[in-house]
Amino acid sequence: MKAVTKALGKRIKVDPEELSLEEKLLSIDRVTKVVKGGRQLHFRALMVLGDGNGHVGFGMAKAREVPEAIHKASALARKQLIQTPIIDGTIPHEILAKFGASRVWLRPAAPGTGVIASDTVRAVVELAGVRDVLSKSLGSSTKINVIKATLLALANLRENKRGKRAGSDEAE
Repeated sequence: MKAVTKALGKRIKVDPEELSLEEKLLSIDRVTKVVKGGRQLHFRALMVLGDGNGHVGFGMAKAREVPEAIHKASALARKQLIQTPIIDGTIPHEILAKFGASRVWLRPAAPGTGVIASDTVRAVVELAGVRDVLSKSLGSSTKINVIKATLLALANLRENKRGKRAGSDEAE
């Protein structure tokens, strides 16, 4: 199976005001930039949010203070919401996505299987509303790239074999 490296099709604009979103803070990292005058200390926050009904987004932001970084990451995640099809609590088909050196393989699972995934992939698919999925993270385990590869996989899912996106208004 060939890995997906970019979003196929047109992205559907999702309005975050209409959704009841749940936030999950994945990590806060201290990052330092060395300049002529010394070290500049900042904090980087990784935030994933979703409504548990097919909408999920990711935000990463830096700031000098932790609460400010969290707020900025949350605002960025609201802007970058994607919609993904969910059929009977699982994904419609198998998919392999690649971002940077990270590859994420997602496969539908039988009801009752649960989410078998790494912590990073688990956070994204659970907030998207997927209850049963098998997954494998391949290559680099960098959190940012794994999240982006997972979102890329979810964004490229199709509801049926003809390539129709979930939620589109095309006539059958």
